[in-house]
Amino acid sequence: MRTTLGWQADHAGAALRRTSLRRRDLRADDLAVRVDYCGVCHTDLHAVRAHPGEAPLVPGHEFTGVVTDIGQEVTRFAVGDQVAVGNIVDSCGGCAMCEVGQENFCHEFPTLTYGGTDRRDGTTTLGAFSREYVVRDVFAYPLPAGLDPAAAAPLLCAGITVWEPLRALGVGPGTRVAVAGLGGLGHLAVKLAVALGADTTVISRSADKADDVRRLGGHDLIVSTDERQMTAARDRFDVVIDTIAVPHDVSPYLKLVALDGTLSQVGHLGTVTVQATDLLIGRKKLSSAGSGGRPATAALLEFCAQHDVAADIELLPSARVNEALDRLARNDVRYRFVLDMSDLQWEGS
Repeated sequence: MRTTLGWQADHAGAALRRTSLRRRDLRADDLAVRVDYCGVCHTDLHAVRAHPGEAPLVPGHEFTGVVTDIGQEVTRFAVGDQVAVGNIVDSCGGCAMCEVGQENFCHEFPTLTYGGTDRRDGTTTLGAFSREYVVRDVFAYPLPAGLDPAAAAPLLCAGITVWEPLRALGVGPGTRVAVAGLGGLGHLAVKLAVALGADTTVISRSADKADDVRRLGGHDLIVSTDERQMTAARDRFDVVIDTIAVPHDVSPYLKLVALDGTLSQVGHLGTVTVQATDLLIGRKKLSSAGSGGRPATAALLEFCAQHDVAADIELLPSARVNEALDRLARNDVRYRFVLDMSDLQWEGS
């Protein structure tokens, strides 16, 4: 077994503590990756706050780093290559979803980067709030030249989550897109929609995001608490990407969707109540998306490199991970925390 350092949660509500972690010896199709940068996601926060303490929990599922070792059958990567890894590290490989490159929808459920079950030895996967990660080579992606490795890390979760519906719904020049919520997901949805050529509007609870909307390339801001503005925008958008992470009423956002348009709900993954008439009037559609398969993830990274798209981040040393989680709970970040893992060194090294 390989040994590294990381940040582990012991039980719900406990601060993460620095500890040694064990990684598997490399299999023939494995990479060992030195984790340089790892994003901090709301999923990490929820996992830590709800952790029952029955198994080790090491969060972190959007990271970039450098290959330090390869298995004997690996040909796609070499030691020294920069790579990116997301929230899926394995799948069954044989179901209908896996066969079309949608491993995120694997019928046998994909193996998650942390809190998942390794498909070969049954161990619990430990995430990338650590200095090393061992991953199957087909679930690692070359990091294109020109992408800042710290700002690219959130593309592997927040980025792919909004990229999937944007591409599936055919967003491009002439498409009218609205993004509800301007956080970790939302700001990347704006950047990607703009880069795809869409006329892009942000829907926010207050007007103080106007400067950020312009800086991100957005064309307009609608204040959701302003009834006049919301009424004026009725039936205006071909696609509305709803990134709001807390339970909320989706009917005001459905009213903004144009004839035959779609509201894609990617923020809150709990119960959603919809009046059938909100869909009926205008033949509107309600959809969702989550993460992405291997082809879409690779395409996203190439697109972002070509169009200079990356996350707006606040970079912190990994020793401040608990501060990052506390601030994330208060939405005190614009727009994504990323941890610099270089402070995870053995004493004396």
